Amino acid sequence: MKIFLYYIGKARDVHANAMTEEYIKRSTRFSKCEVREIHEHFDPWTKHPSASKILLDPAGRILDSAAFTGLVEKAEMEGRDMVFILGGADGLPKEWKPRADLLLGLSAMTMPHELARAVLAEQIYRALTTLRGHPYPR
Repeated sequence: MKIFLYYIGKARDVHANAMTEEYIKRSTRFSKCEVREIHEHFDPWTKHPSASKILLDPAGRILDSAAFTGLVEKAEMEGRDMVFILGGADGLPKEWKPRADLLLGLSAMTMPHELARAVLAEQIYRALTTLRGHPYPR
């Protein structure tokens, strides 16, 4: 299983970017993970046809860390890649949302996109360490 964290828009906040990169780097000890900027013309359904596509959306389903870990565990058991996509300032392309396997919300609160990436990257790391019995998530 590979985990892809894609985002639309320029990553300008060096501190939030550093946090995201650190958690993705840590996650690579447990699974292949990468973070990458994409553009609206990118087609995740063509690039990753069998992967689970999880789009971050303010109106999406909010999961606690245990439920998020269950989502990662299910993908691992199925041998299915996971593609997480965060929109830019204007959100995600409208035609993408109905095609998503899951619309995921991180919080009812509004936050900068760079911070949302860092939060998601940490939750990915938390899920992977939980599944491996690592002491991090205690």
